[in-house]
Amino acid sequence: MNAAIPDRRREAIWTFAGVLLCLFLAALDQTIVSTALPRVVQDLQGLQRYAWVTTAYLLTSTALVPIYGKLADVRRHFAVQAGSIGLFLSGSLLCGLAGLAGPLPILGDGMNQLIVARAIQGIGGSGLFAMAFIVIADLFPPAERGKFQGFIGSVWGLSSLVGPFLGGVLTDRAGGLIPGVAGWRWVFLVNLPVGAVALWILLARMPRKAPAHPSGHVDLGQVALLLAGLVPLLLALSLGGHWLPWTDPVIFGSFAGGILLLAAFVAASLRSKAPLLQLRLYSQRTFQAMSWLLLMQGAAFMGLIIFPPLYLVNARGFTPQQAGMSLIPMTLGVMVGSILAGQIASRKRRVRFVFLAASPAMAIALFVLSGISDTTPSWLFILELALTGIVVSPTFPLSSLAVQNAVEPRVIGQATALTQFTRQIGGVLGSAALGAILAAHVASGDGQLQPTEYAEVMSSIFLVCGILSALSVLGAWFLPDLELKGRPEPVAAEG
Repeated sequence: MNAAIPDRRREAIWTFAGVLLCLFLAALDQTIVSTALPRVVQDLQGLQRYAWVTTAYLLTSTALVPIYGKLADVRRHFAVQAGSIGLFLSGSLLCGLAGLAGPLPILGDGMNQLIVARAIQGIGGSGLFAMAFIVIADLFPPAERGKFQGFIGSVWGLSSLVGPFLGGVLTDRAGGLIPGVAGWRWVFLVNLPVGAVALWILLARMPRKAPAHPSGHVDLGQVALLLAGLVPLLLALSLGGHWLPWTDPVIFGSFAGGILLLAAFVAASLRSKAPLLQLRLYSQRTFQAMSWLLLMQGAAFMGLIIFPPLYLVNARGFTPQQAGMSLIPMTLGVMVGSILAGQIASRKRRVRFVFLAASPAMAIALFVLSGISDTTPSWLFILELALTGIVVSPTFPLSSLAVQNAVEPRVIGQATALTQFTRQIGGVLGSAALGAILAAHVASGDGQLQPTEYAEVMSSIFLVCGILSALSVLGAWFLPDLELKGRPEPVAAEG
């Protein structure tokens, strides 16, 4: 009996390593493509469809997160995780092969093939995002889970750091690995060997835990309604104000249609005996508090991801590579903050005090950043970003822990996925709102910004981010101060 405990612990650590590797790949593909896209559109001659390579991945990887939460409650987690990896690697292979065979029936040219393949990749990536926190809930009790979930935050930071650099290196230097295969294709093909290692680890080590609802099912009608509502909304938020004006009939129609279809989904869920999403979760106090906090902070966090490189390149004369290197201190801050917060939460067996400390600290840091001017030294701006990274990072990995600790085990999959989904929706909303601020400044001038005007734009953006962070403190304040539970029962072996 005692000998089985170290074996089970070793199995959990190996599984955790495989899950982290999967999550790293999915997160990496949100950033690695950016530096390869100029070469991609040049080779595939698809400049007008440039945005869709990113948008296709964003749409599927965001919209399907709640569905994976339901699947995790009615199917074995091993099967859902393995299926997600399979879809992600299949999409990666198709991305790497896009256009090599010339135009294809239905799909058309290489650019269309790439966009469809990115959507498939996003379907798999959505599962990898959602299942990371769900599988960890199988492996470790809440009292111990925080220190492991802290590593997830560091993986996000590492992917943000490595992605653009690795994308550039592969695009420029990997073209000679196989004659006739352009370097940018390795941005996608590199996922195959790494993903194969992750899949092998999970096949060999991941426990085959029985589902919470072995007799449950997924209502395909509700799935169709949810996707039909989410996709046009996300599409409008992604393209509105950038590629199409907010007043464009396509954007307006997408908003109206999406809202009506989501209302129909809610009505169907409330009538169903087996709803796709347990909407009653929103009556749970911990879930309410975390949803509000993540929505606000998810939006605010986008200001730190998108706009500092834009400022450093256009206002301070940095090259793209220099701007990327300048963000390394912030990325390291995110990694350090995530790991420390997880360790502290596990030691204290509570998480509320972490949110009460980190949420106002994030707001203060963003308000400090909003004081930027064209005379602010670059080194000071970079230092402020690094300190902000430390205080912004604890909330994301610990949010899932707080929710998992408060809900019933039978809905832990849906609750975890909805937590991640809320953060991603906050990010989409934040991108749209902050992009609108930039567009308004551009429109007020002659269609472009002078280097000295970028500081004013950044000040406005960080001020809005600071306000959003300050509002998130309400979520931390109303979060119940629950003690993290101890070690659960051993996972059931596959019978």
